Amino acid sequence: MNRFFKVVLSLAVAWLPLVTASGQQEVQPSLLTLRQAVNVALEKNPLHKAAVADTKAASAEVREARSLLMPHLSFSETATRGDDPVYVFGSKLRQQRFTAADLALNKLNAPPPFGNFSTRFGGSWNLFDSFASWHGEGRAKQMNEAAKHQLDRTDQEIVFRVLSSYYDVLLAAKQFEVADQSVKTAKSIINSSQARFDSGLTVESDLLTAKVRLAARQEEAIRARNTLQTARSELNTAMGMPVESPFRFVEGLAEDALPIPTLQEIEKQALTNRPDLKRIASEEAAQRHNVAMAKSSFGPRVNAFAGWEMDNPTFAAGCGGNNWQGGIEVQFDIFQGGAKRAALSRQEALEEKAVAIKQRASDAVRLEVRRAYYDVETSRQQIEVARAAIAQAQESLRINQDRYDSGLTTITDLLGAEDATRRSQTDYWEAIYHFRTSYANLELATGNLNPQSPAVMP
Repeated sequence: MNRFFKVVLSLAVAWLPLVTASGQQEVQPSLLTLRQAVNVALEKNPLHKAAVADTKAASAEVREARSLLMPHLSFSETATRGDDPVYVFGSKLRQQRFTAADLALNKLNAPPPFGNFSTRFGGSWNLFDSFASWHGEGRAKQMNEAAKHQLDRTDQEIVFRVLSSYYDVLLAAKQFEVADQSVKTAKSIINSSQARFDSGLTVESDLLTAKVRLAARQEEAIRARNTLQTARSELNTAMGMPVESPFRFVEGLAEDALPIPTLQEIEKQALTNRPDLKRIASEEAAQRHNVAMAKSSFGPRVNAFAGWEMDNPTFAAGCGGNNWQGGIEVQFDIFQGGAKRAALSRQEALEEKAVAIKQRASDAVRLEVRRAYYDVETSRQQIEVARAAIAQAQESLRINQDRYDSGLTTITDLLGAEDATRRSQTDYWEAIYHFRTSYANLELATGNLNPQSPAVMP
C-alpha cells in the first residue's frame, strides 16, 4: 500500500508543472517556421477565403451567362374558377366540352361559375440576338479570369503580410535581447561606480547618473517585451489564427545571401507576372465585350417559342382537352428615345477609362519595382556598415570601461560608449530585418512572391 501511494504521489508531482493556477492544462507552444506560417495563412486567412468566394461567384456568373444561349423550358399548373363570360366560353372550348346548349343567350351572357385546371408546358429559345449573348458569356469569362488573378494577388499580399509579421516577431525578440543585455551592462556600470564611490575615487553624482541610466534601460526592456507580445498577436492575426495562439519560432534573424536580379530583369518580370496587371487586362477585355453588347442592342432579335396546354374540369387528367402552339418572333427596336445610343456612349467611355487605368497601373508597377529594388540595395549595404559598427562599439565600450575603472575617463564617456554599443546592435538587427522584408517586397512588386520563393525559403 505504501508503495502504491508513492507511485501516485510521484505521478502527481510530475503532472503539477503541466497544470496552470486555474487548473487547466498548459498548451505547449508549437514550433513554427516561416513557410508553415505562410501555409497556415493561405488556408485560414479571411482575406483568402473572401477572394476564393469571389472566384466562385465569378464562375457562377459564367454559367449564368452561358444559360442565355440555351433553350428555356417551363411548367405551370393553374386552378381557376369564375363566371366571367369570356373566361367560361374559352375554358369550355379548351376543355373540348362546348355544346350547342352553351350558345343560348342566357348562358353566354350570364353563365354559371365554371372551374378549369390548366397544365402548361412552355419553351422559348433566343435563336439570334445580334451576338449579345455571346459577348455576355465572353464578358463573364473575362471577369472570371480577373477574379482568379485577384485571388493570386491577394495570396501574394497575404504571404508578404505574414512574412513581415514573422520578421517583426524575430526583430522584437532581438531588440528584447539587446535591451536585456543593456540592463545587465547598466548594472555592471553601477557596480563599478559603487565600488569607486565606496573607495572615494569618484563623486556620488557618477553613481546617481549610472542608476538613472539603469532605470532608462529597464524601461526600454519593458517596452521591448510588450512590443514582442504585440508582434506575436499581429502574426497570429495575419495567419488567421486566434490572437493568443502560442508558437515557438524556429528561425532567427540572420544574414543571408539572396539572389538579386538586375533592375531591367525584375521590371520585365513585374510587367509580365503581376496578377493585378493581369486582372486589369481582363477587366479591360470584359469592358470591350460590354461595348460589343451595347452595339448588339441595335440589331434584330429572333426568338422561337412553343407551348402545350391541357385543360380539365377537375384535377384528374383525361377528361378535358389539350392544344399546342409554336412560332418564331422577330424583334427590332425602331426608336427608344436615344437610350441605346446613350448606353453605347457610356460603355465606350468606360472602355477609354479602362485603357487609361491599365496604363496608369503599368507606370505604378515600374515605380514600385524601382523603389523596392533600391530599398533592397540600401538595406544590404547598411548590414555591412552595421556589422563593422558593432565590433567598433564593443571595443570602444571595453576601452572606456577599463579607463573608467582606472580613473582616466568620466562616467559620461562610459555611458556614451554603452549607448553607442546598444545602438550599433539595434541598427544591425534592424538592417537585417529591413533587408529580409524589403527583399520580400521586391518579390511582391515583381509578382513572384509565393510559399516557394527565396524570400520564404532562403
